Amino acid sequence: MRGRRILIWIAAVVLVLLGIVAFGFWSMGSAWFWRFQISGYEKNDRIHPPPMGSIVFTGSSSIAFWETLSEDMKPLSAINRGFGGSHLSHVNKYASRIVIPYRPRAVVLYAGENDMSWPWSKSSDTVLQDLQEFVQVVHATQPDAWIYYVSMKPDPARWGNWPSLDNANRKIESYCRTQDRVRFIDVSRAMLDEHGTVRRELFRRDGLHMNAKGYALWTSIIKPVLLERFGPGVQ
Repeated sequence: MRGRRILIWIAAVVLVLLGIVAFGFWSMGSAWFWRFQISGYEKNDRIHPPPMGSIVFTGSSSIAFWETLSEDMKPLSAINRGFGGSHLSHVNKYASRIVIPYRPRAVVLYAGENDMSWPWSKSSDTVLQDLQEFVQVVHATQPDAWIYYVSMKPDPARWGNWPSLDNANRKIESYCRTQDRVRFIDVSRAMLDEHGTVRRELFRRDGLHMNAKGYALWTSIIKPVLLERFGPGVQ
């Protein structure tokens, strides 16, 4: 009898813990989930004001985990304002707090992959509409700023979703071609091998987030694009 009570108690504890984890995971789909991280950026800015007119990188965890970003982009001045597993709509909500205040000469955006993945599974059209809103938000106050959308990447953990992400990339690329001061940067093709399979050596063990090799690849693709327009001596 005592053993049965212990098992029931353990089962109850496990269910509570699973509920907490599930609530936290689902909460990531709401913009309010990121408010503390956004407030943290603002607090740090008050203590250590970043230079105005820098290139702001923002978006989801692929940007947030890019710990060597500022160093990798030198001699360009770059600010990392990525936050966790954010959606493009979340970036739109907080752009007035973590993008616009820096009066950026350019914004590099990586977002949309989480939006289209389980459990949210938004459509490619929804992601495109959110990108269009982002462009409007930035250009409303910074009309001269360039916006660079980094293509959604293939990764081992979400490989089954790659056709949908790839389709969205193509829609977004077509849209970018119609816009002034908006450019699409494709990193996805370089992350596939000669057989069209994702290169696992670019990722951490979780199969979702990139390792140093992955970020080195991104640097080799993104940095030359930025240097061409904003490098030393470029008018």
